[in-house]
Amino acid sequence: MVDVYVEIIREGVKLPSYANPYDAGMDVCAAEDTVIKPGETVIIPTGLKFAIPEGYEIQVRPRSGISLKTPLRLANSPGTIDAGYRDELGIIVSNTSPEGSSSADNEKMLTLDCKGNQKGTYIVRKGERVAQLVLAQVPRMNLKVVESVKNIGTDRGGGFGSTGL
Repeated sequence: MVDVYVEIIREGVKLPSYANPYDAGMDVCAAEDTVIKPGETVIIPTGLKFAIPEGYEIQVRPRSGISLKTPLRLANSPGTIDAGYRDELGIIVSNTSPEGSSSADNEKMLTLDCKGNQKGTYIVRKGERVAQLVLAQVPRMNLKVVESVKNIGTDRGGGFGSTGL
């Protein structure tokens, strides 16, 4: 267990928590209602600041249910919160609905509870779980310049789909 210090900077904010005893990630919630229009990328505030020990990072990852049921995506997944960052954690979310798409009623906003990956404007409500946080140890790299990396270790022979489907 590693101590990570957290400061609550907005009223009524929930602390991140593990939903189940052996989960890798803690669910983190929105600190305020946030509207995300088709084609838009926004930052959802969490109302939290962290002090992470040196040698660690917190990774911000998507929640699978949101990825499956909505067109909302974490724009830089996984995101990294470095040990030296002390400002509010914000979750960068993009609505991949095509611009101009809307719900049946232009005034209607879709919610995280909607099913079927509906396209349109979404509202994320205060207190809803929007991402998960994973604490990871980060070893430091020592780069060594060489003439060629070809004969160091084993070259598996390709990438970017080279092994087929």
